Amino acid sequence: MLFYYFKSKKELFNYLIDYGINYLIDEYLNRINENQSDFIGKYREVAKIKMKAYAKNPYIFNFFGTFYINKDVELSEELQERFTKLRDLGFSKLFKNIDTSLFREDIDSDNIIKLINYTIEGYEKHLINDFKGQKLSSVKLDPYWDEFDDFLELLKKIYYK
Repeated sequence: MLFYYFKSKKELFNYLIDYGINYLIDEYLNRINENQSDFIGKYREVAKIKMKAYAKNPYIFNFFGTFYINKDVELSEELQERFTKLRDLGFSKLFKNIDTSLFREDIDSDNIIKLINYTIEGYEKHLINDFKGQKLSSVKLDPYWDEFDDFLELLKKIYYK
């Protein structure tokens, strides 16, 4: 029956990618409060939104996580471009409307934003290494979310007034 709806595996794959991207936009990115001006608070909210979207449909995150973590599948140029646009949309929502008056005055606010972002990216790379070779559906994520929340609180102590 599968080939009744799809002419090839590639068409099915492209459909799944398209469905997943639309899901992430609707259930994750479009729910980010762009008016939240506390940068670390926004990271926290974004993580919670992501967790709710994950809980609602973990298969999409696991499907995309397989590409991102294990790099098992080489994506076409078109699909790679769509993923890049998706990532750019997420970054634009995250970095929009940041209240830099919350930051310490003895450090340039642009540097604080960069350092916080680099820290989060480093944590993400750490997680990717931890998860490499594993099925994301088998990983218990609660301890990682708790650890992430603790890191955000620490970042506030370091970079906020």
